Amino acid sequence: MLECTVRWHDGMSFIAETGSGHMVPMDGAPAAGGRNLAPRPMELLLAGAGGCTSYDVISILRKGRQDVADCAVTLKADRATEDPMVFTRIDMHFVVKGRGLKPEAVERAIKLSAEKYCSASIMLGKTAEMHHTWEIVEV
Repeated sequence: MLECTVRWHDGMSFIAETGSGHMVPMDGAPAAGGRNLAPRPMELLLAGAGGCTSYDVISILRKGRQDVADCAVTLKADRATEDPMVFTRIDMHFVVKGRGLKPEAVERAIKLSAEKYCSASIMLGKTAEMHHTWEIVEV
C-alpha cells in the first residue's frame, strides 16, 4: 500500500510527505493565490508518469542487455478547459542514448511500458490520448 500525507503550509502551498519519508512541496499559480514557489500538483502527476515510464524503459533495456547510457522523456499535456481539468492528451518523446542500441529493442521497451508496466501512464490513459515518439542517440 502506498501512503502520503499532504499538509497545508500557507497561502496555497502544501507539503507532501510520502510513505517512504520524502518531502515534496507544491504550490499554486499566483492567479489562484499561490506564490509559484514549487511545482503544481498536476505537474507532479505528469512528472510521476515520466519517472514511471523511464524506470520501465531503462529496466527493460538493461534486461535485454542493451548498452543504454541515458534516457530522457519530455512530456507535454493538454487539459480539458472545464472542471475537472483532466489531461486529455499526453505526448511523450523519449531520447535514449547508448552504444549500438537496437531500434526494435527501444520501441519494444517503450511499448511494454505504455501497455503493460507503467501504472501511472496507464491510469492517465483512461482520460488522455497517449502518444509516444522516440529517438536513439549513439554515444
